[in-house]
Parts: sequence; structure tokens; C-alpha cells
Amino acid sequence: MRSRSLLLTALTSVLLALAPPATADAASASACALPGRTGWTDEGHDTDRVQFQPSVGARRVLMLFVDFPDAPAVDTTADYEALLAPADGWLREASYGRVSLAVTPLRRWLRMPQVSTSYGFDRGITFEQHELYLRQAVAAADPYADFSQYDMVYVVANRAASAITFSPTYLYDRQTAGVVADGTRVKWAVTYGQDMWRWGHKVVAHETGHTFGLPDLYAFTAPGHQYVGGWDVMGLISGPGPRYFGWHAWKLGWIDDWQVNCATTRGRRIVGLNSGGTAGGTKIAVVRTGETTAYVVESRRATGLDARACSTGALVYRVDSAVRTGSGPIRVLNGNPGVTPPAGCAALDMAALRPGQAVQDGRVRVEVLSADTGRDLVRITVS
Repeated sequence: MRSRSLLLTALTSVLLALAPPATADAASASACALPGRTGWTDEGHDTDRVQFQPSVGARRVLMLFVDFPDAPAVDTTADYEALLAPADGWLREASYGRVSLAVTPLRRWLRMPQVSTSYGFDRGITFEQHELYLRQAVAAADPYADFSQYDMVYVVANRAASAITFSPTYLYDRQTAGVVADGTRVKWAVTYGQDMWRWGHKVVAHETGHTFGLPDLYAFTAPGHQYVGGWDVMGLISGPGPRYFGWHAWKLGWIDDWQVNCATTRGRRIVGLNSGGTAGGTKIAVVRTGETTAYVVESRRATGLDARACSTGALVYRVDSAVRTGSGPIRVLNGNPGVTPPAGCAALDMAALRPGQAVQDGRVRVEVLSADTGRDLVRITVS
């Protein structure tokens, strides 16, 4: 009798596995696109393409090199250019070839009119101080370059200028006269400081991401990487898995609507997700839960831009397009909270789910049914 009971149980399990799953009502991808609600960089899909530059195509960049009366350059510009040059290839790979940086370096040192300590380069630098710095760099370069030929400007400070500590992004103010050269307004710029020697070329991907309309994913208050760990370059630039989230790839036009599996109602569905590092296929599954909220599932592998990823599998995160930059507009769900991270990894870096694992948050549950080298099969249940 026991053998017969076990056989019936096994047969029932097989029949359940073969039966088609209950599914949520099908929805077009646009039904899962969230509106922005912060008036600035956020996770909404309705990015203001007057305020922020296009995120597809070749972006023409003029790279300037500046030094200062109190910190003159004693080296050439070659090392600076070489440090940042790989950013073009990084962005090409991250965008599946849809955006590139056509960088033209002006290979000479441009002397700024003020000492480096006078510009107030600190985390509290004002927009006016930052714009003054950019205006002076542009004025110094104007005799040697035609600014009408470029979409944006990179200003690179020399290494001796220790007071130029970090690399903020400049986004123009439509209500002011701004910075103009050769009849062209300089709308977007990044001013690179000493932190570029720590972050390397990926600081270009982070800061240029702001000119496309992406928010900061690290916390402006400590602990700084409590929201996404090292899973996106808009969070920890040096993170072990810094490829842009699939949500960002969709927002920026790097993946198409047909690569988004969207649900807006209760139910259960099984979705196959191709990893971010492979071309084509479904890239993200989205469950919209409110006017500005959604859950997203994507597949990550330790290849390409994510070669140092601490965990691989299905990554699940919450998105809220009403949350401001630096306050956690994306928050990764840790599917392995009890795992001790190895050296070089943090708790959230272990968040990816493997076959047999699941994570639930509120009414949304994600289970990984199977996986191979470049794909995860997941079951998503919305109760």
C-alpha cells in the first residue's frame, strides 16, 4: 500500500508540473512603464528629453584637460585620456550597441583663472559654483575648439589639483543664460576630479548616466550602499556586478518593449529570462503594483560587465518612480540573507536566486525553476 501511495503522489506531482500554469492577464509592456514623479532624475519612463540628452546613438563629447595656478600640471594628458577611454566600449556593451561615446580630446592643458581651492569642490558644491567652473573651462578652450560640434563636454582636472575631489555632473538650467560658446549652449557636462583614479572609466558610465536621466542608487545618507549593493553602476561604481539594471536598459531604450514581460493583475506565470550579458530574448519580467511602483526580475551571470559578480541567477528588485535620487528608488530583495559574503562582496551582492530558491515580498513571490549558462526560468505569483 505504501508503494502504491508513493506512486500516486509522484504521478500527481508530474501531472501538476505538466499542467499549464495559471497566468496573470497579459499586458503590453507600456502598461508596466512607470511615470516619473520627482521632477528630476528618477525611474520613470517619461524622461524629459529636453532636460536630459538622448540615450541612443553616438554622443559627441569634447574632452578638456585643466590645471590651476596653485596646482600646475607636470605630466601629459595621455594618462588621463587612457584612463577614461574604455568607457566607450563599456557603454556600447551595456547598451547592446545602442549608444556610444565619440570623444574628441583637446590634448593640451588649459589653465583655469582661479586657484583650485577656490571652487568649493565638496559634496555641498552649489550649482552656481559648478557652473562657474565649467564656464571658465569652456572659455579657456574656446580658442581651440568649436563647441557647436559637440553634444556634451568632459572637463578633466590634473592629478595635482587635490582640491578638485570628485566628479559631479552638470545639467543645465533652462531658466538661466547658462554656458554658451560658438553659438551653442553647453547643456551637459561632467567635471572629473580625483575620484576618477579610484573608480576608473566606470565613473564615466555613472556620470554620463545622469545626463541620460538616471538617478543615484546609493544612499545619500550612510550606509551608502544599502539599497542595491554593487548591482548597478549608478549605485556602487566599483561594484562586482555593475551592469545597468534591465529596468534602466528599458528606460534608456537599450532593450525593446517585446523584451519586457509585463503583468498588472493577480495570477501566476512562468517566464524565461535571458541574462543581461546575452543578446536578444526576454530581459525583464515586471509586475506593476501601483501608480509608481513595480517589481522587476532579471537574470544575471558572472560574464562580461558582471564578470566579478558575487552571485548569479534571478535578481529581484522593487522600483518606485516617486522616490528621489539617493533615497532608494530601486531596492534589491536579498534572496540569500543568511549567506556570509566572501571577501570583496557585501550582503546584497549575494541576492541572486538559484534553482529551487524563492523570495517573497508582499503579494509577489518569485521562484527559480531552472537555469543554464545564460537563462533563468522563473515562476512569478501575484496573490
